[in-house]
Amino acid sequence: MSDFKTTEIIFGPQHPGIHGNFGFRLELDGDMVHRARVVPGYLHRAFEKLMEQRTWMQNIAIVPRICVPDPDVNEVAYSMAIEEIMGLEVPRRADYIRTIILELSRIGSHLMGLGGLGGAIGLYTLPMWTNGDRDYILDLFEQLTGARVYHIFIWPGGVRWDMPDNWPRKVRKVLDHIEKQLPSYWSIFFESKVTDARLIGLSPFDSDWAIANSVTGPNLRATGVSYDIRRDDPYAAYEDLDFDVITRKDGDGMARALVRYFEVGQSIRIIREALDKMPSGPVRAKTPPPMAFMVPPGDAHARVESSKGEYGYYVVSKGGKYPYRVHVRGPSFTHGIDVLEQVLRGYEISDTALITGTLDVCPPDIDR
Repeated sequence: MSDFKTTEIIFGPQHPGIHGNFGFRLELDGDMVHRARVVPGYLHRAFEKLMEQRTWMQNIAIVPRICVPDPDVNEVAYSMAIEEIMGLEVPRRADYIRTIILELSRIGSHLMGLGGLGGAIGLYTLPMWTNGDRDYILDLFEQLTGARVYHIFIWPGGVRWDMPDNWPRKVRKVLDHIEKQLPSYWSIFFESKVTDARLIGLSPFDSDWAIANSVTGPNLRATGVSYDIRRDDPYAAYEDLDFDVITRKDGDGMARALVRYFEVGQSIRIIREALDKMPSGPVRAKTPPPMAFMVPPGDAHARVESSKGEYGYYVVSKGGKYPYRVHVRGPSFTHGIDVLEQVLRGYEISDTALITGTLDVCPPDIDR
Protein backbone atom coordinates (compact mmCIF):
# COMPACT_ATOMS: atom_id res chain seq x y z
CA MET A 1 0.00 0.00 0.00
CA SER A 2 1.16 3.53 -0.79
CA ASP A 3 0.35 6.80 0.93
CA PHE A 4 -2.71 7.28 -1.29
CA LYS A 5 -6.11 7.07 0.34
CA THR A 6 -7.83 3.77 -0.37
CA THR A 7 -11.14 4.30 -2.11
CA GLU A 8 -13.84 1.93 -3.32
CA ILE A 9 -15.69 2.40 -6.58
CA ILE A 10 -18.38 0.46 -8.43
CA PHE A 11 -17.17 -0.49 -11.92
CA GLY A 12 -20.14 -1.63 -14.02
CA PRO A 13 -22.58 -3.04 -14.94
CA GLN A 14 -23.43 0.03 -17.02
CA HIS A 15 -19.81 0.85 -17.91
CA PRO A 16 -19.28 0.51 -21.68
CA GLY A 17 -16.05 -1.39 -21.08
CA ILE A 18 -17.71 -4.16 -19.09
CA HIS A 19 -18.18 -7.39 -21.05
CA GLY A 20 -21.81 -7.96 -20.18
CA ASN A 21 -24.13 -7.42 -17.26
CA PHE A 22 -21.84 -7.69 -14.29
CA GLY A 23 -19.38 -5.47 -12.51
CA PHE A 24 -16.79 -5.05 -9.77
CA ARG A 25 -16.24 -3.42 -6.45
CA LEU A 26 -12.70 -2.12 -6.80
CA GLU A 27 -10.62 -1.00 -3.84
CA LEU A 28 -8.14 1.48 -5.29
CA ASP A 29 -4.81 2.65 -4.00
CA GLY A 30 -4.56 5.76 -6.14
CA ASP A 31 -5.47 4.39 -9.58
CA MET A 32 -4.10 0.89 -8.84
CA VAL A 33 -6.43 -1.99 -8.00
CA HIS A 34 -5.68 -3.18 -4.47
CA ARG A 35 -8.61 -5.58 -4.29
CA ALA A 36 -11.32 -6.62 -6.73
CA ARG A 37 -14.61 -8.26 -5.91
CA VAL A 38 -16.82 -9.43 -8.75
CA VAL A 39 -20.49 -8.45 -8.51
CA PRO A 40 -22.53 -10.93 -10.57
CA GLY A 41 -26.26 -11.57 -10.37
CA TYR A 42 -27.66 -8.98 -12.76
CA LEU A 43 -28.64 -11.76 -15.19
CA HIS A 44 -29.59 -14.46 -12.70
CA ARG A 45 -32.29 -16.66 -14.21
CA ALA A 46 -31.74 -19.95 -12.34
CA PHE A 47 -31.67 -22.01 -15.53
CA GLU A 48 -30.41 -25.13 -13.78
CA LYS A 49 -33.47 -25.10 -11.49
CA LEU A 50 -35.87 -24.16 -14.28
CA MET A 51 -34.76 -27.23 -16.24
CA GLU A 52 -36.17 -29.47 -13.50
CA GLN A 53 -39.65 -28.08 -14.26
CA ARG A 54 -39.57 -28.43 -18.03
CA THR A 55 -39.51 -31.45 -20.28
CA TRP A 56 -36.28 -32.78 -21.70
CA MET A 57 -36.94 -31.25 -25.09
CA GLN A 58 -38.29 -27.92 -23.80
CA ASN A 59 -34.92 -27.38 -22.15
CA ILE A 60 -33.26 -27.18 -25.56
CA ALA A 61 -34.76 -23.68 -25.76
CA ILE A 62 -33.22 -22.72 -22.39
CA VAL A 63 -29.62 -23.94 -22.55
CA PRO A 64 -28.35 -21.73 -25.43
CA ARG A 65 -29.04 -18.68 -23.29
CA ILE A 66 -26.39 -19.74 -20.79
CA CYS A 67 -23.70 -18.26 -23.07
CA VAL A 68 -25.02 -15.91 -25.73
CA PRO A 69 -21.87 -15.44 -27.87
CA ASP A 70 -21.28 -19.22 -28.11
CA PRO A 71 -24.69 -20.85 -27.51
CA ASP A 72 -24.44 -24.12 -29.42
CA VAL A 73 -21.96 -25.80 -27.06
CA ASN A 74 -24.75 -25.88 -24.48
CA GLU A 75 -27.10 -27.66 -26.85
CA VAL A 76 -24.55 -30.31 -27.77
CA ALA A 77 -23.27 -30.95 -24.23
CA TYR A 78 -26.81 -31.27 -22.85
CA SER A 79 -27.77 -33.59 -25.71
CA MET A 80 -24.64 -35.72 -25.34
CA ALA A 81 -25.40 -36.35 -21.66
CA ILE A 82 -28.96 -37.45 -22.49
CA GLU A 83 -27.71 -39.64 -25.34
CA GLU A 84 -25.34 -41.40 -22.96
CA ILE A 85 -28.14 -42.15 -20.48
CA MET A 86 -30.47 -43.37 -23.24
CA GLY A 87 -27.83 -45.21 -25.22
CA LEU A 88 -28.68 -43.24 -28.36
CA GLU A 89 -26.32 -43.49 -31.32
CA VAL A 90 -26.14 -40.23 -33.27
CA PRO A 91 -26.04 -40.67 -37.07
CA ARG A 92 -22.66 -39.80 -38.51
CA ARG A 93 -24.04 -37.10 -40.78
CA ALA A 94 -25.53 -35.39 -37.74
CA ASP A 95 -22.12 -35.52 -36.03
CA TYR A 96 -20.60 -33.64 -38.96
CA ILE A 97 -23.38 -31.04 -39.01
CA ARG A 98 -22.93 -30.54 -35.26
CA THR A 99 -19.21 -29.99 -35.77
CA ILE A 100 -19.79 -27.36 -38.45
CA ILE A 101 -22.28 -25.54 -36.21
CA LEU A 102 -19.90 -25.60 -33.25
CA GLU A 103 -17.01 -24.23 -35.29
CA LEU A 104 -19.09 -21.49 -36.87
CA SER A 105 -20.16 -20.52 -33.35
CA ARG A 106 -16.51 -20.55 -32.22
CA ILE A 107 -15.53 -18.20 -35.05
CA GLY A 108 -18.38 -15.84 -34.22
CA SER A 109 -17.45 -15.81 -30.53
CA HIS A 110 -13.77 -15.18 -31.24
CA LEU A 111 -14.59 -12.35 -33.66
CA MET A 112 -16.74 -10.72 -30.98
CA GLY A 113 -14.00 -11.21 -28.38
CA LEU A 114 -11.24 -9.78 -30.55
CA GLY A 115 -13.44 -6.84 -31.48
CA GLY A 116 -14.07 -6.19 -27.80
CA LEU A 117 -10.33 -6.06 -27.15
CA GLY A 118 -9.90 -3.58 -30.00
CA GLY A 119 -12.62 -1.37 -28.59
CA ALA A 120 -11.16 -1.53 -25.09
CA ILE A 121 -7.87 0.00 -26.26
CA GLY A 122 -9.38 2.51 -28.68
CA LEU A 123 -8.90 0.70 -32.00
CA TYR A 124 -12.57 1.04 -32.90
CA THR A 125 -12.20 -0.05 -36.51
CA LEU A 126 -11.56 -3.63 -35.37
CA PRO A 127 -14.94 -4.20 -33.66
CA MET A 128 -16.67 -2.61 -36.64
CA TRP A 129 -15.03 -5.16 -38.93
CA THR A 130 -15.26 -8.23 -36.71
CA ASN A 131 -18.87 -7.65 -35.67
CA GLY A 132 -19.81 -6.97 -39.27
CA ASP A 133 -18.18 -10.22 -40.38
CA ARG A 134 -19.81 -12.09 -37.49
CA ASP A 135 -23.15 -11.04 -38.95
CA TYR A 136 -22.42 -13.19 -41.99
CA ILE A 137 -22.15 -16.18 -39.66
CA LEU A 138 -25.44 -15.26 -38.02
CA ASP A 139 -26.95 -15.14 -41.52
CA LEU A 140 -25.78 -18.73 -42.04
CA PHE A 141 -27.39 -19.82 -38.78
CA GLU A 142 -30.63 -18.11 -39.77
CA GLN A 143 -30.65 -19.91 -43.12
CA LEU A 144 -30.03 -23.27 -41.45
CA THR A 145 -32.08 -23.05 -38.26
CA GLY A 146 -34.45 -20.10 -38.70
CA ALA A 147 -32.79 -18.21 -35.83
CA ARG A 148 -29.74 -15.97 -35.63
CA VAL A 149 -28.60 -16.32 -32.00
CA TYR A 150 -30.48 -19.09 -30.13
CA HIS A 151 -30.71 -21.89 -32.66
CA ILE A 152 -32.45 -24.72 -30.75
CA PHE A 153 -31.20 -27.00 -33.51
CA ILE A 154 -29.02 -29.66 -31.85
CA TRP A 155 -31.09 -32.06 -29.76
CA PRO A 156 -30.80 -35.60 -28.35
CA GLY A 157 -30.32 -38.04 -31.20
CA GLY A 158 -28.94 -35.63 -33.79
CA VAL A 159 -30.14 -32.36 -35.31
CA ARG A 160 -33.60 -31.09 -36.20
CA TRP A 161 -33.24 -31.35 -39.98
CA ASP A 162 -30.68 -31.66 -42.75
CA MET A 163 -28.74 -28.85 -44.37
CA PRO A 164 -30.40 -27.07 -47.32
CA ASP A 165 -28.77 -28.01 -50.61
CA ASN A 166 -27.22 -24.58 -51.17
CA TRP A 167 -26.12 -24.02 -47.59
CA PRO A 168 -22.63 -25.59 -47.84
CA ARG A 169 -21.82 -23.28 -50.76
CA LYS A 170 -22.86 -20.26 -48.69
CA VAL A 171 -20.74 -21.49 -45.78
CA ARG A 172 -17.68 -21.75 -48.01
CA LYS A 173 -18.28 -18.24 -49.34
CA VAL A 174 -18.40 -16.80 -45.80
CA LEU A 175 -15.29 -18.74 -44.79
CA ASP A 176 -13.42 -17.40 -47.82
CA HIS A 177 -14.40 -13.86 -46.86
CA ILE A 178 -13.33 -14.19 -43.22
CA GLU A 179 -10.05 -15.82 -44.23
CA LYS A 180 -9.32 -12.85 -46.50
CA GLN A 181 -10.11 -10.51 -43.61
CA LEU A 182 -7.68 -12.13 -41.16
CA PRO A 183 -4.61 -10.23 -42.45
CA SER A 184 -6.52 -6.96 -42.03
CA TYR A 185 -7.40 -7.87 -38.44
CA TRP A 186 -3.75 -8.64 -37.85
CA SER A 187 -2.55 -5.40 -39.38
CA ILE A 188 -4.87 -3.09 -37.51
CA PHE A 189 -4.62 -4.83 -34.14
CA PHE A 190 -1.50 -6.94 -33.69
CA GLU A 191 0.80 -4.57 -35.58
CA SER A 192 -0.33 -1.59 -33.50
CA LYS A 193 2.07 -0.15 -30.93
CA VAL A 194 -0.97 0.57 -28.77
CA THR A 195 -1.80 -3.15 -28.67
CA ASP A 196 1.77 -4.03 -27.72
CA ALA A 197 1.82 -1.43 -24.95
CA ARG A 198 -1.51 -2.56 -23.50
CA LEU A 199 -1.38 -6.36 -23.91
CA ILE A 200 2.25 -7.51 -23.65
CA GLY A 201 2.91 -8.48 -20.06
CA LEU A 202 -0.70 -7.84 -19.01
CA SER A 203 -1.93 -10.10 -16.17
CA PRO A 204 0.37 -13.05 -16.93
CA PHE A 205 0.13 -16.45 -15.27
CA ASP A 206 2.00 -19.68 -15.93
CA SER A 207 0.70 -23.17 -16.62
CA ASP A 208 1.08 -24.41 -13.04
CA TRP A 209 -0.97 -21.52 -11.70
CA ALA A 210 -3.52 -21.95 -14.47
CA ILE A 211 -4.05 -25.64 -13.77
CA ALA A 212 -4.22 -25.07 -10.00
CA ASN A 213 -6.93 -22.45 -10.58
CA SER A 214 -8.99 -24.55 -13.04
CA VAL A 215 -8.23 -22.39 -16.08
CA THR A 216 -9.29 -24.06 -19.34
CA GLY A 217 -9.57 -23.38 -23.06
CA PRO A 218 -7.64 -20.60 -24.82
CA ASN A 219 -6.62 -19.10 -21.48
CA LEU A 220 -4.88 -22.36 -20.56
CA ARG A 221 -3.39 -22.92 -24.00
CA ALA A 222 -1.91 -19.41 -23.84
CA THR A 223 0.37 -20.72 -21.05
CA GLY A 224 1.82 -23.45 -23.28
CA VAL A 225 -0.47 -26.35 -22.31
CA SER A 226 -1.51 -28.21 -25.45
CA TYR A 227 -4.88 -29.46 -24.23
CA ASP A 228 -8.06 -29.37 -26.27
CA ILE A 229 -11.04 -31.66 -25.62
CA ARG A 230 -11.80 -31.75 -29.34
CA ARG A 231 -8.52 -33.62 -29.82
CA ASP A 232 -7.92 -35.29 -26.43
CA ASP A 233 -11.47 -36.55 -25.78
CA PRO A 234 -13.13 -36.16 -29.17
CA TYR A 235 -16.87 -35.93 -29.75
CA ALA A 236 -19.08 -35.21 -32.76
CA ALA A 237 -16.83 -35.62 -35.87
CA TYR A 238 -13.58 -34.22 -34.45
CA GLU A 239 -11.78 -37.56 -34.41
CA ASP A 240 -12.07 -37.66 -38.23
CA LEU A 241 -10.70 -34.16 -38.79
CA ASP A 242 -7.21 -32.70 -38.87
CA PHE A 243 -6.42 -29.47 -37.02
CA ASP A 244 -3.71 -27.92 -34.87
CA VAL A 245 -4.07 -27.04 -31.20
CA ILE A 246 -2.93 -23.42 -30.94
CA THR A 247 -0.69 -22.57 -27.99
CA ARG A 248 1.47 -19.71 -26.78
CA LYS A 249 3.91 -19.66 -23.85
CA ASP A 250 3.81 -16.19 -22.31
CA GLY A 251 0.43 -16.55 -20.62
CA ASP A 252 -0.25 -12.81 -20.78
CA GLY A 253 -2.98 -10.74 -22.42
CA MET A 254 -1.21 -10.80 -25.78
CA ALA A 255 -0.83 -14.59 -25.70
CA ARG A 256 -4.52 -15.05 -24.95
CA ALA A 257 -5.48 -12.76 -27.83
CA LEU A 258 -3.12 -14.54 -30.24
CA VAL A 259 -4.53 -17.97 -29.39
CA ARG A 260 -8.03 -16.78 -30.25
CA TYR A 261 -6.90 -15.11 -33.46
CA PHE A 262 -5.16 -18.22 -34.78
CA GLU A 263 -8.02 -20.48 -33.66
CA VAL A 264 -10.26 -18.69 -36.17
CA GLY A 265 -8.04 -20.02 -38.96
CA GLN A 266 -8.16 -23.54 -37.52
CA SER A 267 -11.95 -23.42 -37.29
CA ILE A 268 -12.10 -22.46 -40.97
CA ARG A 269 -9.89 -25.45 -41.72
CA ILE A 270 -12.12 -27.80 -39.66
CA ILE A 271 -15.34 -26.65 -41.34
CA ARG A 272 -13.94 -27.02 -44.84
CA GLU A 273 -12.74 -30.55 -44.13
CA ALA A 274 -16.07 -31.46 -42.53
CA LEU A 275 -17.91 -30.23 -45.61
CA ASP A 276 -15.56 -32.19 -47.87
CA LYS A 277 -16.02 -35.40 -45.86
CA MET A 278 -19.74 -34.99 -45.14
CA PRO A 279 -21.32 -38.48 -45.17
CA SER A 280 -24.79 -39.22 -46.44
CA GLY A 281 -27.58 -40.69 -44.37
CA PRO A 282 -30.08 -39.66 -41.71
CA VAL A 283 -29.56 -36.75 -39.33
CA ARG A 284 -31.66 -38.00 -36.39
CA ALA A 285 -31.84 -41.19 -34.41
CA LYS A 286 -35.28 -42.65 -33.82
CA THR A 287 -36.67 -41.00 -30.68
CA PRO A 288 -40.12 -40.42 -29.16
CA PRO A 289 -42.04 -37.25 -30.09
CA PRO A 290 -40.70 -34.17 -28.27
CA MET A 291 -43.55 -33.84 -25.76
CA ALA A 292 -43.48 -37.58 -25.01
CA PHE A 293 -39.71 -37.76 -24.72
CA MET A 294 -38.78 -39.99 -21.77
CA VAL A 295 -35.30 -40.65 -20.33
CA PRO A 296 -34.67 -43.77 -18.20
CA PRO A 297 -33.09 -43.49 -14.73
CA GLY A 298 -29.39 -42.74 -14.81
CA ASP A 299 -26.82 -40.00 -14.83
CA ALA A 300 -24.13 -38.84 -17.23
CA HIS A 301 -21.53 -36.14 -17.65
CA ALA A 302 -20.66 -34.71 -21.06
CA ARG A 303 -17.99 -32.14 -21.82
CA VAL A 304 -17.07 -30.11 -24.86
CA GLU A 305 -14.49 -27.49 -25.83
CA SER A 306 -16.18 -24.11 -26.17
CA SER A 307 -14.57 -20.93 -27.44
CA LYS A 308 -14.13 -19.88 -23.80
CA GLY A 309 -12.99 -23.16 -22.27
CA GLU A 310 -14.31 -26.48 -21.05
CA TYR A 311 -18.08 -26.84 -20.84
CA GLY A 312 -19.54 -29.71 -18.82
CA TYR A 313 -23.12 -30.87 -18.27
CA TYR A 314 -24.00 -33.30 -15.49
CA VAL A 315 -27.51 -34.63 -16.01
CA VAL A 316 -29.47 -36.86 -13.61
CA SER A 317 -32.67 -38.66 -14.53
CA LYS A 318 -35.02 -40.57 -12.24
CA GLY A 319 -37.10 -41.63 -15.21
CA GLY A 320 -39.90 -39.70 -16.81
CA LYS A 321 -40.47 -36.49 -18.73
CA TYR A 322 -38.38 -34.10 -16.62
CA PRO A 323 -34.74 -34.02 -15.53
CA TYR A 324 -34.12 -34.58 -11.83
CA ARG A 325 -30.98 -32.41 -11.84
CA VAL A 326 -28.93 -30.54 -14.45
CA HIS A 327 -25.66 -28.93 -13.44
CA VAL A 328 -23.60 -26.81 -15.82
CA ARG A 329 -19.87 -26.31 -15.41
CA GLY A 330 -19.07 -23.31 -17.56
CA PRO A 331 -15.58 -21.81 -17.92
CA SER A 332 -16.62 -18.24 -17.13
CA PHE A 333 -17.73 -19.17 -13.62
CA THR A 334 -14.04 -19.83 -12.91
CA HIS A 335 -12.43 -17.26 -15.20
CA GLY A 336 -14.91 -14.51 -14.32
CA ILE A 337 -14.83 -14.81 -10.54
CA ASP A 338 -11.88 -16.55 -8.89
CA VAL A 339 -9.28 -15.99 -11.63
CA LEU A 340 -10.37 -12.46 -12.45
CA GLU A 341 -10.33 -11.31 -8.83
CA GLN A 342 -6.74 -12.51 -8.50
CA VAL A 343 -5.27 -11.22 -11.76
CA LEU A 344 -6.75 -7.71 -11.46
CA ARG A 345 -4.73 -6.92 -8.35
CA GLY A 346 -1.82 -4.58 -8.97
CA TYR A 347 -3.07 -3.20 -12.28
CA GLU A 348 -4.48 0.20 -13.13
CA ILE A 349 -8.20 0.78 -13.21
CA SER A 350 -7.89 1.40 -16.96
CA ASP A 351 -6.77 -2.23 -17.37
CA THR A 352 -9.85 -3.71 -15.67
CA ALA A 353 -12.06 -4.01 -18.76
CA LEU A 354 -9.12 -5.09 -20.92
CA ILE A 355 -8.07 -7.92 -18.58
CA THR A 356 -11.69 -9.09 -18.44
CA GLY A 357 -11.70 -9.14 -22.24
CA THR A 358 -8.49 -11.16 -22.52
CA LEU A 359 -10.08 -13.82 -20.29
CA ASP A 360 -13.19 -13.76 -22.57
CA VAL A 361 -15.64 -13.80 -19.68
CA CYS A 362 -19.32 -14.58 -20.46
CA PRO A 363 -21.55 -13.21 -17.64
CA PRO A 364 -24.66 -15.31 -18.45
CA ASP A 365 -22.55 -18.41 -17.75
CA ILE A 366 -21.84 -17.03 -14.25
CA ASP A 367 -25.51 -16.25 -13.64
CA ARG A 368 -26.92 -19.48 -15.07
